[in-house]
Amino acid sequence: MGRVRSCSVDIFDIATAPALGSMSPLVSSEGPEMLIIVALILALGVTAQVLADRFQVPSVLFLILAGVAVGPKGIGLVTLDTFGDSLTTIVGISVAIIVFEGAFHLKLEKLREAPSATLRLVTVGAIISFGGTTLAVRYLLGVEWGISALVGALLVATGPTVITPILAVVPVRDRVAAALETEGIVNDVSAAIFAAVIFKLLASQEANPTDYLVEFVQRLSVGVFIGLATALVLWFLVVYVDSPAAWTPQNVRLMTLAGAILAFSSADTIATESGVAAVATAGVLLGNLNLPYEEEIEEFKGDVTIVVLSFVFIALSALIEFETLLDLGLAGLAVVAVVALVLRPALVFLSTAGAQFTRGEKLFMSFAGPRGIIPASVATLFAIQLQNPAPPSNPEGANVLAGTVFLVIFVTVVFEGGFARQIAERLQVIPMRVLIIGGGRVGSELGKRLEERGENVVIIENDSDMAETRRSEGFTVRDGDGTDTECLRQAGADNAKIIVAATGDDDTNLLVTQLADSKFDVRKVITRVNDPENRSAFEDLGIETVSETGSTAWAIDNLIERPGLSRWMAELGRSGDVQEIEVTDEGLVDKTIAELNTELPDGCIVALVTRDEENTVPDPELRVQYGDHLTVLGQTEAVDEAITQLHPHD
Repeated sequence: MGRVRSCSVDIFDIATAPALGSMSPLVSSEGPEMLIIVALILALGVTAQVLADRFQVPSVLFLILAGVAVGPKGIGLVTLDTFGDSLTTIVGISVAIIVFEGAFHLKLEKLREAPSATLRLVTVGAIISFGGTTLAVRYLLGVEWGISALVGALLVATGPTVITPILAVVPVRDRVAAALETEGIVNDVSAAIFAAVIFKLLASQEANPTDYLVEFVQRLSVGVFIGLATALVLWFLVVYVDSPAAWTPQNVRLMTLAGAILAFSSADTIATESGVAAVATAGVLLGNLNLPYEEEIEEFKGDVTIVVLSFVFIALSALIEFETLLDLGLAGLAVVAVVALVLRPALVFLSTAGAQFTRGEKLFMSFAGPRGIIPASVATLFAIQLQNPAPPSNPEGANVLAGTVFLVIFVTVVFEGGFARQIAERLQVIPMRVLIIGGGRVGSELGKRLEERGENVVIIENDSDMAETRRSEGFTVRDGDGTDTECLRQAGADNAKIIVAATGDDDTNLLVTQLADSKFDVRKVITRVNDPENRSAFEDLGIETVSETGSTAWAIDNLIERPGLSRWMAELGRSGDVQEIEVTDEGLVDKTIAELNTELPDGCIVALVTRDEENTVPDPELRVQYGDHLTVLGQTEAVDEAITQLHPHD
């Protein structure tokens, strides 16, 4: 079986690094050559991000491919010895920034989206993953229980290094994103600490079962305490201490970044692997304490994260020993299959039972669990120690540990990360984002209908009691004033396709629609008009309106004259649906309506064609033109499939 190269210890010996200041400088005696390599890695990182945006694929996939290309198995420009001891510092800082950045974005409002499912994912789900992986490694690879448990503990982690890039290109509903982000942050912490505890107590060979729990709690406590202290100190300095020059966005950004790195290194010096818990704790707290310039901090940290991700994953790719992976053979692939195709779906479906997740969302979460940098770094550290002649020496176990972890990382990142967008589209879990301002009866009923159709609905409500009521009903709710630009932005207006003003006050609705139309690039702005006399004021601004009085009268008239149609319209979004698309696919141009209806799924037809703002029930021989709007009517599932078929890139 292939061996783990001893020179790799310097790269990932993060956990035992005594202090960042003791490391050698980044640019060594190689001088210009080192600068070229650093510049190359940065260029590859930026290129990976551009390609990710262009092809809607997580950047991690391109980073790994780039690392393999320039690493020892490629052109050999970046090797394990390139940075020497300095790479320890680079990777240590990178892990701190990546985990902190992910935790900083984890808002308490998100955690309330699906609290029970999220809690089960990081408890019951983690236990299932640990136990199942341990058994798979033990019986499929035939190694001892200690090594099996180490692999099981490490592969609990998913982490922000792989989840964040996936969510950047797959805009799922808020509750799905919240569950995956929380799981990534929490399980990164628990996996790193639990693996360190297992390794330490196995080395002592005298540990009682209760010692595992005691060690875990101790290390976790150290990390949480230091993270809490760091966050509170930073918050006090920024909010309550008056600086002579006053706090500026740049000062706050740099202080926050320095605090994250300080928390990581301090905690890790006290207790191995507790640094991850420290930065996660500090990140969550600071992200929810309403720091000044919070938006600037998020933008800055996002840019820094792209840079450090480049270094981390290119270094990770250079570390991959393909011979070791191949030595695992079919048994190694069987372990990957158990982890990714059996355990992951099982723990997701169990954790989300009873929660408001669709079957497609559960399947997507099942295939959105690639492993990242935490398992790689800790596995490498333990493998090197197992290679040493001193206890707990186990060279064969070292190869199984490193090989299995890296095989799972490589396969899950390539397939689950690389094809995340395609998987999401296939499962139809990428919704249209709709903001509804006003959580009253109209807003909640509209939200319910859209939610049933699988759309990502966010309600903005300034009445705290009403907001809590709607939240308890399963809606995603943001407390705040919908007439405030920042409130709209925080609720996701930058990514929304439709904004609906549904309050009972026309003045409020008018202001909301003006802000939405002027400040955000949304496809459509719709408003509720309570007083029919105000309708012209909205229409003069080009805003689509729905008069409450007129709609009620229209519904009653339909019920009198067209009861069948009225009942069917009431079922829209449930058993029946109507959707409209614009013809932008050249393959549809010049086809007749009869030809289109023949190609569409059974149970739906093109019922209306809008051309030059004229609506007509189409003649079967009418030929479709570029820019036409086609309205498809029929059974819900058939309409959804037809829209995907007619407009595959929407």
